[in-house]
Amino acid sequence: MIKFLTYAMIYLGSTLMVINIFSYDRYAKRILKKDHLKRENLDIYIPIILLVLFLFGYLAVAIFGNPDILIAAILFGGSIFVFIIFLLLQRITQRVQENERLESRLLAAEESSRAKTAFLSSMSHEMRTPMNVIIGLDRLALKEADLPDHTRDKLEKIGASAHHLLDLINDVLDMNRIEAGRMILKEEPFSLSILLNQIDVMFHSQCDDKGLTYVSGISGEPGDAYLGDAMKLKRVLINILGNAVKFTNAPGTIIFTAEETERTDDTGTLRFTIKDTGIGMDPDFIPKLFDVFSQEDATTTNRYGGSGLGMSISKSILEMMNGTIHVESEKGVGSTFTITVPLKTADPSLLQSQCPFNAETDPENKNSMKGRRFLLAEDIELNAEIMINLLNSEGITVDHAENGKIAVEMFEKSSEFMYDAILMDVRMPVMDGLSASRAIRDLNRSDAMKIPIIAMTANAFEEDIQSSLEAGMDAHLTKPVDPEILCKTLHELITDNP
Repeated sequence: MIKFLTYAMIYLGSTLMVINIFSYDRYAKRILKKDHLKRENLDIYIPIILLVLFLFGYLAVAIFGNPDILIAAILFGGSIFVFIIFLLLQRITQRVQENERLESRLLAAEESSRAKTAFLSSMSHEMRTPMNVIIGLDRLALKEADLPDHTRDKLEKIGASAHHLLDLINDVLDMNRIEAGRMILKEEPFSLSILLNQIDVMFHSQCDDKGLTYVSGISGEPGDAYLGDAMKLKRVLINILGNAVKFTNAPGTIIFTAEETERTDDTGTLRFTIKDTGIGMDPDFIPKLFDVFSQEDATTTNRYGGSGLGMSISKSILEMMNGTIHVESEKGVGSTFTITVPLKTADPSLLQSQCPFNAETDPENKNSMKGRRFLLAEDIELNAEIMINLLNSEGITVDHAENGKIAVEMFEKSSEFMYDAILMDVRMPVMDGLSASRAIRDLNRSDAMKIPIIAMTANAFEEDIQSSLEAGMDAHLTKPVDPEILCKTLHELITDNP
């Protein structure tokens, strides 16, 4: 019995070793094919030679030797050990190959993301450039005092449509920033009352045009100075109020209220409530409201328009602000949106003057830019013409450079502190705005490091803003440039030259 068991283990071990040899041979061929190694690289076959030698040893012991049970157990255990090691080797190889596939997919995804970003950046620039012309010329045309009413009405509709198209462009870009994790929140002091007043002016007009009643107010006595990203908070409120106006038919009502619900030493919690008497929503649809491209009714887009991104963007921005949004709605009755945002409080003295770009609104002329001299670097003649006309109307003298190289030369040849600011396009032939800004900052003259350089460009991504700042620019304004934002930026940066 012991002799039978001894030879059984030896021959079973030999059989298992044959299986190991053939399995390893297939594994080696697969590795060679997978990794495209040259056939003459036979290092991978060395284990097979060793396994064959072990097999011959097993057979020699069985045929010519007089093995006992201990030797048989050792030989059988050796075959099992090799088999287990081979299984582990296969598993390790599979994991390595899977990691390589995942790494390859990650690299491909990153390359695709870079290509997508480059494409969107380029398309953003290409779309914003004509939009700057359309909106700019429309603003200039509306300044004409003797315009017939029917012409003014058409120009206002052109402007409204252009801004709507610009909003769609911004939605696509913002969604891309959010998905890529590149949206950044600013933390700057802002005035709550000014922000609310800007929104009220916009929606009073929209509601009047549509025959709706617009009611707004501030409950309690909230503070006025807060730290945060006022532009993005404003964007959220405009998105929701815009939907309220869009989905409410005359004679409906829009109610917009703001209040501070909690105050600590350095934080205030603001709550904004937007209530409408519009078409409302089915309660079952509310959880899907903030999904990308979500529409309750397939005909909604055709009837009311929109990109389907506004609510998703608004919720993402609020989450970045550690805020919340709550929705109550009833079909045919209306909807109520409640937005809660915690913000740091700010010292009221930090608030900067926020003036419209028109000296006529400033009786004492404290905020007037009249008498200033700017250097404008802009390669597109029509864009330059629009900006020059806008600045000239405010009493500002403008010298125009067709590209960055000419701008550097004009600044270098000018007397010190002749220019109060430089308005610099980024994408220009010969020398781009970033290179031109660096060249100006490197000039050996006392005003080179002090003069405000403001990027005015169709490049709208966060990395574009960062590139402008790294090049020595003081601010980055995205085309089409809002005159009010331009005015505010100029007053923040320009000081009296010595």
